[in-house]
Amino acid sequence: MHTADYIDLERTYATHTYTPLDVVLSRGEGVWVWDVEGKKYLDCLSAYSALNQGHRHPHIIAAMIEQAGRVTLTSRAFYNDQFPFLAKELCELTGYDMLIMMNSGAEAVEAGIKSARLWGYQVKGIPDNQAEIIVCGHNFHGRTITAISLSTTPLYKKDFGPLTPGFKPIPFGDVEALEAAITPNTAGFLMEPIQGEGGVIVPPDGYLRAVREICDRHNVLLLADEIQTGLGRTGKLFACEWEDVRPDIVLIGKALSGGMMPISAALGDHEIMGLYKPGMHGSTFGGNPMASAVARAALRVIVDEQLSERAQEMGTYFMDGLRAIDSPYVAEIRGKGLLVGVVLKDEVGDARPFCEQLQERGILAHETHETVIRFAPPLIITRDVLDWAIGEIATVLGR
Repeated sequence: MHTADYIDLERTYATHTYTPLDVVLSRGEGVWVWDVEGKKYLDCLSAYSALNQGHRHPHIIAAMIEQAGRVTLTSRAFYNDQFPFLAKELCELTGYDMLIMMNSGAEAVEAGIKSARLWGYQVKGIPDNQAEIIVCGHNFHGRTITAISLSTTPLYKKDFGPLTPGFKPIPFGDVEALEAAITPNTAGFLMEPIQGEGGVIVPPDGYLRAVREICDRHNVLLLADEIQTGLGRTGKLFACEWEDVRPDIVLIGKALSGGMMPISAALGDHEIMGLYKPGMHGSTFGGNPMASAVARAALRVIVDEQLSERAQEMGTYFMDGLRAIDSPYVAEIRGKGLLVGVVLKDEVGDARPFCEQLQERGILAHETHETVIRFAPPLIITRDVLDWAIGEIATVLGR
């Protein structure tokens, strides 16, 4: 079969919920992937930051194989011998007391919202069914009914109502809007420290610190969706650390397994997470021994290989190289660490043709919000590879 055959097969039998580039991948290793025709590409998307450790990291693969030979699923009806260690190691690494283990990022978001509402009713004393959670415009927290109820993107919501109530959107990066939106019924403020799907939007300096102060002053929980930005991507373990901010609830996923399988978590302290009683939340696959063993190895790779520090160093180098390109198309380079957005000028229009040209030159990136090219290579990338990539990008974007 050739590339077109695979694409035709998927388009025939799978719902058309994505617009992939016309490349069919069959193998990956490190920062590289190969298509079914044998062509090699630099992966500059990392499965939306799920592959911070690179494709098929040998230590994570070894943990997966070893666990597959023992037991893969027990459900939470029983204890297993991997999840307790993952819970301990993850809490010790992040500094939180407790966690809820789930599978997808959207499930982590749902768990975070439930946790904030639970705290709002049982601790803050909000009247039943009146809890509000403030969210940010242009956010992306997943595509479940509740996750799209948070969204301000019409495409995500149209024809999927009725939507989940209780959410109040405000502009991202606007602390005055946050202050004005808070009421006695506000349980939490949910935000991404950098909006990835929104176009790699970095808030103004001091925004996170100001948000933390406002939430503290009004007795409102701060929830940080670090599913894309966390686990080293921006040059810190969590992007909130750039302003020394500690959220009340942190949501993680994606790179938590090094791209091996779905696993996610909502982290918080005992005052919030300790409110749960048996039966109030759960997941058949959440905390399963296979995912737990894989996540333990994935976390060790992040720490042992100092991937946060690498992301900071390589991200600065990459953005400096991109800014040096003399381009008639580029309005701005923005980002943090190895989460980088190349923003095209309004008159240029769609970023898709540039992504297609990059594909032809062996680089896989993807457009977001139409006019932004997002680059997010694995954190193990080297200067030599970045030098090559910058040269190819310059050919596409330069004069």
